[in-house]
Amino acid sequence: MQTVPIGIVGASGYSGLELSRILALHPHVEIRLLGSDKWAGETAARRAGLPGAAGKLKYAPHARCAELGRECAAIFLATPAEASLELAPLLLGAGGRVIDLSGAFRLRDPDLYPKFYGFQHPRPDLLQEAFYGLPELAPPPPGTRLVANPGCYPTGASLALAPLVEAGVLDRGPLIVDAASGVTGAGRKAAEEYSFVEIDEDFRAYKVLRHQHQPEIAQTLDRPVTFTAHLLPIKRGILSTCYGRLAPGRRAAELGAALLHKYAESAFVEVLDSPDQVTLKSVSGTNRCQVAVAADGDTVVAISAIDNLVKGAAGQAVQNLNLIMGWPQTAGLDALRGFHP
Repeated sequence: MQTVPIGIVGASGYSGLELSRILALHPHVEIRLLGSDKWAGETAARRAGLPGAAGKLKYAPHARCAELGRECAAIFLATPAEASLELAPLLLGAGGRVIDLSGAFRLRDPDLYPKFYGFQHPRPDLLQEAFYGLPELAPPPPGTRLVANPGCYPTGASLALAPLVEAGVLDRGPLIVDAASGVTGAGRKAAEEYSFVEIDEDFRAYKVLRHQHQPEIAQTLDRPVTFTAHLLPIKRGILSTCYGRLAPGRRAAELGAALLHKYAESAFVEVLDSPDQVTLKSVSGTNRCQVAVAADGDTVVAISAIDNLVKGAAGQAVQNLNLIMGWPQTAGLDALRGFHP
């Protein structure tokens, strides 16, 4: 079977590692480039346990990735937004396709970047070109050059709420999203606040009313959103609890029907009968999302669960690669095994 050369920059972070492991076994892919300053010169077999030819690759420093990326048909950028802004134009200029896992190209309005990302966006032209690829809601068409891979929190919240908004069963009022993530969502970095002693047996909110994923969720749902992120003392997974109001004249039974209709053909979203059934252990290690909704009077609660590193990052990025290359969405993802029990 003919394979396509692929590169991953930022391959030593949690999302980059997840990408490496998925793509090493992808039937249509040959990993040609792994970029990491931290592991430069070391093999992927030693550092990531990759099998076969992928394991023999040596990590390249980021300074060489633009040059080496010319050999690749597509490049994943599992890098901070500032690094993606530097690399993406170079890789696109060389004729490659880019799937960016940072927030560099997610927000359509460049004026939001100073507040939520701390910089003026230098490439509003690419911002307008980038396709925000949440496959179940907006699949990128074959041939797309630049995909902005959604954030983990926006993925969980949007999969729970978007079908309800789309079907008109929620009123036009503000939505509330409370979501809790495992510690890998903070990235692979050494900091006192993310050390075991500080995290274990604790539960706290962070970036209250200033989280960069708030405008991304609001953009996807086209609604005002109050979003609060929480840090769970676990490694991976996001549970999102989302609140809205039933639209006047609509019935509670229409909520579940909207989810079932939207995801009837989805390979990765499972609609459950009750929010009580949605669990992190059911999706951990997979590209799946569980979602369910309940109502009491006009109060609506929708809950979703995803693995923040897979459906919330690397798995969804591979889903987007499959779509822009014209492959089945499930390629490389259908054999992922959950971690429970």
